[in-house]
Amino acid sequence: MADRVTVIGWDGSPLTDAARSALGAATLVAGAAHHLALPEVPPGAERIRLGSVALAARRIAGHRGTAVVLADGDPGFFGVVRTLRAPEFGLEVEVVPAVSSVAAAFARAGMPWDDAQVVVAHRRTLRRAVNVCRAHTKVAVLTSPGAGPAELGLLLEGVHRTFVICEELGTEREQVTVVTSDKAADHSWRDPNVVIVIGGPAQGTEGGGWIAGRDPATGPRGWTLPAETYGGLMGEGELEHLRAAQLARLGPRVGDLVWDIGCGSGAFAAEAARAGAAVIAVDRDPRACERTEANARALGVQLQTVQGTAPHVLENLPEPDVVRVGGGGAAVVSAVADRRPQRIVTHAATRDEAELVGRDLTEHGYLVQCALLQSVELDTRAWTERERSVAFLLSGLLPDRTG
Repeated sequence: MADRVTVIGWDGSPLTDAARSALGAATLVAGAAHHLALPEVPPGAERIRLGSVALAARRIAGHRGTAVVLADGDPGFFGVVRTLRAPEFGLEVEVVPAVSSVAAAFARAGMPWDDAQVVVAHRRTLRRAVNVCRAHTKVAVLTSPGAGPAELGLLLEGVHRTFVICEELGTEREQVTVVTSDKAADHSWRDPNVVIVIGGPAQGTEGGGWIAGRDPATGPRGWTLPAETYGGLMGEGELEHLRAAQLARLGPRVGDLVWDIGCGSGAFAAEAARAGAAVIAVDRDPRACERTEANARALGVQLQTVQGTAPHVLENLPEPDVVRVGGGGAAVVSAVADRRPQRIVTHAATRDEAELVGRDLTEHGYLVQCALLQSVELDTRAWTERERSVAFLLSGLLPDRTG
């Protein structure tokens, strides 16, 4: 095992005395090509071009001597420190930090970033990173080859965002470019780069917030809100108790894309967005889309509306993680199941309709649950019944899609 392992962050600034001292004593140096070209790297040290951090960690673990790992930005922030400290390598590391590339990008843009979401985009996580950009007003994306500004822009089709693209921060080739998301695919971008994605209503708190990222305490308290919050215009499938059960079955979260088909007033769509998920709300009635957009604005959340008739309008929508079918019946549920979201929830007014939907979900490979929900609203002044509703709640879970 290496006698000593020092991880040095590099942001283009001159190396600190501590970093110079560690490099001067190194018998092994790992880093990218531009790191290994630094004049402070000892000419006699073994050099490892840093591609796979795990492979480099194995080499370092077997090295007899003093090792240094050079990394861009702050190596403890979505960086190499986590891998090097993994139990299988048994490495204890000292860290010489630098300004993170995210902090540098926001500094170049002259913007605060305590209210920003920060995500990593590579081929495996690109879709989820895009969903965060759909759902939130300020996001920093740490990109990678094949998951850069062009790919982000293409996957954000239909959603307007502004990109601040910071290429090769800290180098002589550093460049900062501002483009709209629909134009990002028209250019070639140099790696490494960070993309700041901005769009939607500002949600800043006067005097600053108290927690980094999205404040979970904004807006009214409650997972589901009363009909009056949405103007009182509710269909049978939007009643508060049914919405609460549907929300619990789907469990939308940050990184998810939710379809709400037959969105009505937009109550469910807005509540899924309040949970941090990206939402596409679909309805054939343009007035329903208008109400949904108005209610989303009032609650300070981001969502996209699509006016059209399901199932045909669903064909060109991006892949969902979870779906609520508020209208359209068995035909729409079947079309949704063809797209293989992890969870589907819907409701039926009769047992025959519930059995039809349940059979179709089962044939698509979903594990189906059905519950008969009955809620009775009471006037507590006289303890008399004010309103009663009954519905069959159906949900389908796809076993081969977890997480």
